[in-house]
Amino acid sequence: MGWSKDGSGGRRRGYHHGNLREALIEAALSLIAEKGPSGFSFADAARSAGVSSAAPYRHFRDRDALLADVALRGFELFEQRLAKAWNDGRPEPFSAFESTGRAYLAFAREEPSHYSAMFEAGVDLDSDPELRKAADRAFAVLRQAADALCALAPAGARPPALMVSLHLWSMSHGIASLFGRGDAGRRKLPMAPEELLEAGVLVYLRGLGLDRGSTGR
Repeated sequence: MGWSKDGSGGRRRGYHHGNLREALIEAALSLIAEKGPSGFSFADAARSAGVSSAAPYRHFRDRDALLADVALRGFELFEQRLAKAWNDGRPEPFSAFESTGRAYLAFAREEPSHYSAMFEAGVDLDSDPELRKAADRAFAVLRQAADALCALAPAGARPPALMVSLHLWSMSHGIASLFGRGDAGRRKLPMAPEELLEAGVLVYLRGLGLDRGSTGR
């Protein structure tokens, strides 16, 4: 970034930022980490990025649009990590889902600002079609896992996969938000969050008649 000068007096004519959009995204992530998703203004983001209060309007309608972009990028990263952990259910659905649960917790711990923008900033997912698609793709990984797990139950006793995916998501998200996050909101726990999630999922799936010995016949 730099100031341009006129040819005579060397006065500054205007501010030019190499990548203003990215600078504002980074500023928002830093401010979320420092003050929370509702603790800063659009002008604060501009100031943190080193630009005038009018400059952000070149890329974002308002502060909500900036947060929506942060959330969009978060969901894209989230989906990539969940999909990598799920690995199409290999080597088998139970261990693959355990890996997916650990990836969920790791994301909350390692990307707290993205996580907060995605789930705690009050961002309307339908404000941007791309944001909605990104969020749905992330949830689709959990739905794939639920489909594979439910398929292990006997054909006449399979629970609804959508219900199972929502239950598993709620459990993962609750543990991540309470005990696995990477900011000051994390509660103390006498065990690793991963152990708590693994135990909770095991009890839940056994209650549905699913365990590692299930074959789907």
